[in-house]
Amino acid sequence: ASKGLMIVLGLPRKNPKGKEKPLFNSAAVLIDGKCMGFKDKTLLPTYDVFDERRYFEPGEEQKVWEYKGSKIGVLICEDAWQHSGLLTETQYNRDPVEELKALSPDIVLSLSASPYFYENKKVCNEVYQKGAKTLQCPWFVCNQVGGNDQLVFDGYSLCVNSQGKVIHVCLGFEEDRVLIDTKEKERSLHKEASPTENLYRALVLGVKDYFRKLGLKKGCIALSGGIDSALTACIAKDALGKENILCLSMPSRFSSLGSIEDAIVLAERLQVSLQEIPIDRIFQDYLDLLSPLFYGKEFDTTEENLQARIRGMILMAVANKLGYIVLSTGNKSEMAMGFCTLYGDMCGGLGVLNDVSKKQVYELARWINQNHEWIPNCILEKPPSAELRLNQKDTDSLPEYPIVDAVLEDYVEDHLSIEEMVKKNHLPQALVEELVLKIHRAEYKRRQGPPGIRVTKRSFTKGRFFPIVQGWVK
Repeated sequence: ASKGLMIVLGLPRKNPKGKEKPLFNSAAVLIDGKCMGFKDKTLLPTYDVFDERRYFEPGEEQKVWEYKGSKIGVLICEDAWQHSGLLTETQYNRDPVEELKALSPDIVLSLSASPYFYENKKVCNEVYQKGAKTLQCPWFVCNQVGGNDQLVFDGYSLCVNSQGKVIHVCLGFEEDRVLIDTKEKERSLHKEASPTENLYRALVLGVKDYFRKLGLKKGCIALSGGIDSALTACIAKDALGKENILCLSMPSRFSSLGSIEDAIVLAERLQVSLQEIPIDRIFQDYLDLLSPLFYGKEFDTTEENLQARIRGMILMAVANKLGYIVLSTGNKSEMAMGFCTLYGDMCGGLGVLNDVSKKQVYELARWINQNHEWIPNCILEKPPSAELRLNQKDTDSLPEYPIVDAVLEDYVEDHLSIEEMVKKNHLPQALVEELVLKIHRAEYKRRQGPPGIRVTKRSFTKGRFFPIVQGWVK
């Protein structure tokens, strides 16, 4: 395939020395039908979602290859980041960009697999802009696209000129093929998507590829009439097609008529199948069965969780019998606080919103309605409620979600201390301490939940590992 061309192709290859790690993370350079050598990745990230040093040996040198009168350098992903000064997790002893500068490349080709996270595009562009200015030559970045387990790669490959100006950006969240003339002064850039649109597309692609690469097609969702399940249904429809979605409405004695009607309207607008399976008779059977043990004790979260677990059991039974994968609907704010039921609403094969805060849930829902008007306004306007007891509101158990989300982002994603969060958000220290304690105490629940799609700098489902036994947390 490389006849008359130069192709740079990423691959793992065996370490010929047979010492240390058995593999290199490499780029093969193919010119006119021949393999002219390999560039082995120098910087191997072992932090956050990355674990490359576990498998690979670092490359020892930078290289250039001559092709049609130009010296072409090759770097692989992380090799460009040390030079940018934007790394926060680690600092390497080497700077491949500075090392490559001594070889005076005319063009740099960079193979990349940078996972998407919210508003990551600005950071990635800055990395390559700074490198191009240092090397004073055009820089081409080819970034992976597609979902792999919990990670989503967003594409948005780009070309930066020798002055560090972005002259072309490829499509995001889909494969693209472009021809770029390095002598072109400038080309028109396509309209940049908003951060909310990119977030939605990341979630859709994450669900789509999770199913496609596992050979699966059909998703099953508990549609409660609330905002989280409504957003999950919209994402699932776009990812899997309306014909592959089954929604279950499972009302109990505490489900409001409005929520039941909202679920029906949403399903009609999405044109997805909705089946109603009332759970109140089953719930009463459980109450009767347990009454000798529970005699004299007041109604509490035990009875609330019973309803969620009945629904979880029905979802899994339908999924098993009819060949569906259950899509869990809980959001990151709930997962952080432990405001979810183990073996109930946490059951499923994929947590679509596991890494999406409540604030972002509403932003995504409003963005959807700007384009489709799928989600009834009643869902957007009513106070969040699990509807597991009479007149229940989420704020009965938690502060307002903007407060929860502020602490969640500051503590989990930006690693701020309690004192820093108190000062930044003007919150009582006791409240911040309580929320941080809830985050740690819910670790055992999150460990048993479904895998989720990572869309922030720090997710609970991948890249953040804390022990369940946390004796230092008081």
